[in-house]
Amino acid sequence: MIIGTIKENQDEEKRISITPEIAKKYISSGFQVLLEKGTASHLGISDSDFEKEGCKIDTKSNVLNNSDILLQLNLPDEQSTENLKENKILIGSFNSTFNKDRIANISKKKISVFSLELLPRITRAQSMDILSSQANLAGYKAVIDSFALFKKAIPMMMTAAGTISAARVLVVGAGVAGLQAIATAKRMGAIVFATDVRLASKEQVESLGGKFLVVEGAENLETEGGYAKEASEDFKKRQEDLLSDTLKKIDVVICTALIPGKKAPKIINENMIENMQPGSIVYDLAASQGGNAAYTEPNKVIEKKGVLIVGESTILNKLPSSASNLYAKNLFNFVNNLYDKDTKNIKINLEDEIIEKTLVK
Repeated sequence: MIIGTIKENQDEEKRISITPEIAKKYISSGFQVLLEKGTASHLGISDSDFEKEGCKIDTKSNVLNNSDILLQLNLPDEQSTENLKENKILIGSFNSTFNKDRIANISKKKISVFSLELLPRITRAQSMDILSSQANLAGYKAVIDSFALFKKAIPMMMTAAGTISAARVLVVGAGVAGLQAIATAKRMGAIVFATDVRLASKEQVESLGGKFLVVEGAENLETEGGYAKEASEDFKKRQEDLLSDTLKKIDVVICTALIPGKKAPKIINENMIENMQPGSIVYDLAASQGGNAAYTEPNKVIEKKGVLIVGESTILNKLPSSASNLYAKNLFNFVNNLYDKDTKNIKINLEDEIIEKTLVK
């Protein structure tokens, strides 16, 4: 059985789905590994690095024609999917909610499409959880990048010339990315506040040294899977009142709030931004889904009354090697779950919750 991967559109995606380390694991498990020429050259990984592990390098068309399982980050372009033959398997992170039509057209060719952002939040799926592995890196990098834009020191410093106050950071959304942002900002000496619609996150925030901002009369807006639910209009108004006052004293805001399958909630409005101190930064990781902040535009930096609003939608392209290593391991664990070691074949067992939830129907 052949596992393959082709180049992503490298103008938009720098990560890869198979690393030499993981290719070796696939081969040890009994798979053949086939890659398009130059798949990872932009990361300093040559074709010969893969060949040393037993992989084969070929043209894009041959990889598409011969692979039984195709591993990608994003949906391949339409010409590539047209070249996929029946009864193949396509695995990646395909933003299935927003790409329903394209995936439906691929599925019509009897191609099984698995989109791993749909993984259930169960213990057995943790090693396959692409959202958590990638969000950890995103939260870390958001802090590093926003602090680089900030024109003042981050930690409190006491000198003979006087004292510099520590920067004050607000993290909006205390999921995986938000919690990593809190931890990173604290390590760098900032005073960190956080807000989330899920009251269950309060203990996690405080365990990292952050201060949790509780909306008056808040209820726990959390799904059974642990994700945030959309807030009521009444909650949004009370949250707005709390943040309007808080943001006047905040230097850096990291926005990470997302609701699965929906546009990102707008949490920081125009008035809040315009009342922030000049020189403050709003770094919006939710930009690709509309953003948590007013004025956010994907991959643009907007200035409003001295406040910078950074719309970041490709942050993992800034850490492509680390992100690829984690993503490739997640995919390997998922494929391993599909693989029947007795028959040495792929078994799509819909009684397995992991397989049933991730197969796009």
